[in-house]
Amino acid sequence: MTMRIAILGAGPSGLAQLRAFESARRAGAQVPEIVCYEKQSDLGGMWNYTWRTGLDAYGEPVHGSMYRYLWSNGPKEALEFADYSFEEHFGRPIASYPPRAVLRDYIMGRIEKSGVRDQIRFNMAVQWVDYSEETGRFSVTVRDLKKDELVTEEFDRVIVATGHFSTPNAPFFEGLERFPGRVLHAHDFRDACEFTDKDLLLVGSSYSAEDIGTQCHKYGAKSVTFSYRSAPMGYDWPQAFDEKPLLLRVEGNTAHFADGSRKDVDAIILCTGYQHHFPFLPDALTLRTRNRLYPGDLYKGVFWIDNPKLIYLGMQDQYYTFNMFDAQAWYARDVILGTRALPDADAMRADSQAWLAREEACAGAEDDIDFQTAYVRDLLDATDYPDFNVEAVATLFKRWKHDKKQDILGYRNCSYRSVLTGTLAPPHHTPWMEAMDDSLEAFLADSTLEEEPQRRIA
Repeated sequence: MTMRIAILGAGPSGLAQLRAFESARRAGAQVPEIVCYEKQSDLGGMWNYTWRTGLDAYGEPVHGSMYRYLWSNGPKEALEFADYSFEEHFGRPIASYPPRAVLRDYIMGRIEKSGVRDQIRFNMAVQWVDYSEETGRFSVTVRDLKKDELVTEEFDRVIVATGHFSTPNAPFFEGLERFPGRVLHAHDFRDACEFTDKDLLLVGSSYSAEDIGTQCHKYGAKSVTFSYRSAPMGYDWPQAFDEKPLLLRVEGNTAHFADGSRKDVDAIILCTGYQHHFPFLPDALTLRTRNRLYPGDLYKGVFWIDNPKLIYLGMQDQYYTFNMFDAQAWYARDVILGTRALPDADAMRADSQAWLAREEACAGAEDDIDFQTAYVRDLLDATDYPDFNVEAVATLFKRWKHDKKQDILGYRNCSYRSVLTGTLAPPHHTPWMEAMDDSLEAFLADSTLEEEPQRRIA
């Protein structure tokens, strides 16, 4: 009987797994039958944009947290696929910080080239996954959203690639229910223009707060106040920005903070993170973790130790993204194909604990980058994924952190060198703060205007 594999989700992680098997097939390997279930109507996962929030047209929770005018907040050179460069896709070098539509086009390009789209079943929402000790197989029940029918099929392996940036973590603050302005979670943020001329409060001090805050400033917000729990972001913010300790309560339009200060605000955006949420899995198969670089209970950050037939992709907090998902997918593929054996459960748990202890010893962003670099290198060295200089990517990440510290509103004007092609990215034709059109066409257009000199990084 042919082995059958279910991949849950056709975002970057699920697509990486499809691509990994296709690579093996083209090299002459006999690969299993693969079915990829995707709730949305197209592939791309979080990189798809929808105006919808809350529930979609079929009553399913909206997966995407993508908003208009989102640009990459890290250099594209740090997420480049080792087997498909940006230069190959676009036919020429492009600037280091592309908007969402450009990144999505790049993701789609590799998939269309590899021809795995026919393995994806769209508009299929996974409802339940069960494992039978008797048969050693999984039953996967999905709802065909268009037909409004439940379908159950059996598989030998299940790969969970549903992401972990779609179920909001929304803490309670006294008075929010009586706040007369808009209250929303970052998951439901769609358009910065909604907040033009508004005084904004963003609760949180991580990437989504930083990015949504700067987006809203770019599109005309009157002021942006960040409320942090543990420490301020510490950037050299322009005058329109402020950082306050934790929000305690809201009285009318007035936000009260832990240092005794207050601020009148028009809208509150909760940039308070996301939950790992797997409502389709029984307790015995559910990963429970905070957002961290190495989730526990997973061998190599991938295999569910209590039942390694269940695989999780992309569940880490992320510096590395697309190329890390590839490294995970290639490793998972080799185990499934039998070219790599897993150790026993005790050895897997010991390996996982060693990585967890190593993560706990990290003392800052540079340590975190080095940790995830070592993790990706560990996976790469075990597979035939095209080798790339992951240590050079780590250097890019550290330069990126430095550039943000130097100029939080201007770091996207910097250029970096591809570790694959050696090409230094050209400057974008328009400085980021002046680039109001985030379309693919606008980004790729040649500017006839005199370009502003921009910093270039070798």
